[in-house]
Amino acid sequence: MIANRNKLYKLILLACLVGYVWVYLNLIQVVNTQNHFEVCFIKRVLNIPCPSCGTTRSIAAILSGDLKMALYLNPFGFLISIILLICPIWIIKDVFFKKQSFLNFYKLIEQKINKPFYTIMLVSLVLINWIWNFTKEL
Repeated sequence: MIANRNKLYKLILLACLVGYVWVYLNLIQVVNTQNHFEVCFIKRVLNIPCPSCGTTRSIAAILSGDLKMALYLNPFGFLISIILLICPIWIIKDVFFKKQSFLNFYKLIEQKINKPFYTIMLVSLVLINWIWNFTKEL
């Protein structure tokens, strides 16, 4: 069980680190050029926004204190910001105190998502966000 916990914790910490670097690089790009860097494969190839288009700009708006703009750009930015903030602290606390509260929470969320009702709700929210991205022409 500990090996699985450690693998999950390492994976999530790595994902958070990649997220921090990604946000940092994009913030530097925006500051230096007053423009955003387009990396979305769907947007480049099909010229349509994906459900997550605007999330990095949303996080940048959150960091600058413009919560209204962050919500407009993509509500996922709030979720990703919370994850990037809370997960590493929670995991480090678990490792330091030799607990597995984050793992237990992760398993609980995984069980909920596996239920059809929650899966349908989450997929619906992503689709609604995607439709909204179309209307905003991000």
